[in-house]
Amino acid sequence: MPIPITIPRLGWNADDGLFAGWLKQHGDLIKAGDRVFSFESEKATEEIESLDGGILHVLPDGPKVGDRMAIGTVIGYLLAPGETAPASQPAKPIQTPIAASPPAERRKPIAESRPPVAASPRARRVAGELGVDWTKLQGSGTTGRIRERDVRAANSTPPVSIFRRTIAERMLISAQSTAPVTLTTTADATQLVNLRDRFKSTGNPVPSFTDCLVKLAAEALKQHLRLNSRWDGDRIVENAEINIGFAVDTDVGLLVPVIRDVTALGLTEIAQRSAELIGRARLGKLHADEMRGGTFTITNLGAFGIDAFTPIINYPECAVLGVGRIAKMPVVMDEQILIRDMVTLSLTFDHRIVDGAPAARFLQTLVGFVGDPVLV
Repeated sequence: MPIPITIPRLGWNADDGLFAGWLKQHGDLIKAGDRVFSFESEKATEEIESLDGGILHVLPDGPKVGDRMAIGTVIGYLLAPGETAPASQPAKPIQTPIAASPPAERRKPIAESRPPVAASPRARRVAGELGVDWTKLQGSGTTGRIRERDVRAANSTPPVSIFRRTIAERMLISAQSTAPVTLTTTADATQLVNLRDRFKSTGNPVPSFTDCLVKLAAEALKQHLRLNSRWDGDRIVENAEINIGFAVDTDVGLLVPVIRDVTALGLTEIAQRSAELIGRARLGKLHADEMRGGTFTITNLGAFGIDAFTPIINYPECAVLGVGRIAKMPVVMDEQILIRDMVTLSLTFDHRIVDGAPAARFLQTLVGFVGDPVLV
């Protein structure tokens, strides 16, 4: 009996995603555990494994690289020897205003047979991101193996990448689905700078300022749980755990890995976890699960000399904290002018979930923790 190959659900709130390409060819013998195709959801590309075995039958009018497909869509079959695939409806992509269709020359039907072509996993992933049909390329690797540079060389007129389209769609959803308001204030980070300096002499991993703020924000959220909520249908749901995502700049775009149950972790544990996640994010090895389940997000542009900005809510979360640079500034304290390390914090929150005064109180609590982090 033909076994249908369907688009899987990779995220708890994902109803669709982007098809990133076949990893096997029409007519290949598939074994259970073989990776058959790539699918991208919530900014992570997963290579989907087969649970069964059989001969791969790719639908002639199946999805093309970059097509947005609904969860559960049948895109092919696994057949027994001599078995015929059933007549089925075309696997039609979902039409969206943001996800531009690939150029016409990249939307040709999949051929019934292709000569065997070998490509590295990274080359296949990059080909999926760029919309390049790697099976048509001449490889420069050993025995003609296609490498990443072959894919990039073939992409003389780069289209909008799958990751860029996903980021664009999520930003648009956030803008259309929330009532964002931004509050901005400054905090005295002198003691926070001193705390990091003390870590440098211990031999332990030195937490970044973002690591410190992940911990401090989690402690502040414990006192202001409404900021750790989400809008769900027609109700507000307070999340049981405090899971904080933090923005990471990568070659393919912005990724937001999540550190879970932050209040149960020490600062050194947070530093170790974030370093691991950042490393994998920049190598393109993050799993989709590591970017799900966030309840609050932090984005830090201080390294670029930015003082203040308006961060965009990572929907369906309630709020996001933007962090500017830490700079020495003259501050009046006890009628004296002192030089202190100051930082600007920008909190964007969903006004449907929380009002301005409670959001301001959260920010006030956080400013206090930044000023005296030993209290946490």
